Amino acid sequence: MLTLKTEDLSAVELQNYLQYAIAPRPICFASTIDADGNVNLSPFSFFNMFSTKPPICIFSPARRVRDNTIKHTLENVLQVKECVINVVNYNMVQQMSLASTEYAKGINEFEKSGFTMLKSEIVRPPRVAEAPVQFECVINEVISLGNTNGAGNLVLAEIKLIHINEDILGDDGKIDQKKIDLVARLGGDWYCRVTDANLFKVAKPLAKLGIGVDSLPQSVRLSKVLTGNDLGMLGNVEHLPSDDDIDLIGLHTEVKEVLDATIGDATNRERELHELAKKFLQQGDVELALKIVLL
Repeated sequence: MLTLKTEDLSAVELQNYLQYAIAPRPICFASTIDADGNVNLSPFSFFNMFSTKPPICIFSPARRVRDNTIKHTLENVLQVKECVINVVNYNMVQQMSLASTEYAKGINEFEKSGFTMLKSEIVRPPRVAEAPVQFECVINEVISLGNTNGAGNLVLAEIKLIHINEDILGDDGKIDQKKIDLVARLGGDWYCRVTDANLFKVAKPLAKLGIGVDSLPQSVRLSKVLTGNDLGMLGNVEHLPSDDDIDLIGLHTEVKEVLDATIGDATNRERELHELAKKFLQQGDVELALKIVLL
């Protein structure tokens, strides 16, 4: 394993390692305004939500790595403590990237990137009409993390109004994760797109008290077939099945086929049972899979 001391790395080297490893990162497409009324629009991937009540997002216009200068967005929020955080989806990503061009002070990135300015209701910066979700925010605080190349400036933005395009809502009135078509930043020029094909669910452990991987037999924990993800699913059940339930699973058609085919061959029996359990885990039938590996 490569081990690096951050103090030995240049800002450029650190940026490369960190941005490739800490990803994907959501994109804060921030519209701001200066004291003279000049509008700025710029994306930042140092961004996330940090509080629900009050609703606080934080984004960081870091000092430029190459020359240690600060960005117009930072100048603006220090002058006018308001912003709009516009959520970026796939239909916007190329225009959003264009807006990141370092145009001169006073140049309107809305116009350069072709986005539509939409008047906000309670803050002065305009919204991006094309954004599926727009947050009107007030700036509670700006925290400088340093004066060196690449140092961040944490902008604590409190959301006051939320605007949502109804096209991304499901029948329940909530945002449909499949419809919003989000994108996120990776390292370098790389992005990723959240599509239906790469979405998956993980059962929240807070809904129940899982038995834990340590409660599984050693033969299961050290399985050459089951992965860490498989073990995590098995360890998230609330209790081990009874001996009777485990014995009954031997009558299951596919399980019985494995048992009959591996009589007197304990090694292959364990492997084939684990492979069968893995198949059921992939289908979401955790309880059945657990009974099989416990045979």
